[in-house]
Amino acid sequence: MATMITAECIQCGACLPECPNEAISQGSELYEIDPARCTECVGFHEKEACQAVCPVECCVPDPGRPETEDVLAARAIALHPGDAALRARIGSKSFPSRFRAK
Repeated sequence: MATMITAECIQCGACLPECPNEAISQGSELYEIDPARCTECVGFHEKEACQAVCPVECCVPDPGRPETEDVLAARAIALHPGDAALRARIGSKSFPSRFRAK
């Protein structure tokens, strides 16, 4: 599922530079995450980077958008077609993912 930003957002902007997919932008009232660009950091981090830096923990999984690790990994590759290291990590099944974090 894509990550979403809840109404508790204090607009600190800490999440903005952390997203490897540039999925976060300033909305009219809060920061927003584009679900078409969100990969939940699969392929990049063991946990969503926005969640890791959010001081009020308002970056949460969107229950209305369930997605599998395979779907998110494919999206990461599609968003970063020139990233050979990412493609190799995902191809070898040795990539960071919240689905694998302990």
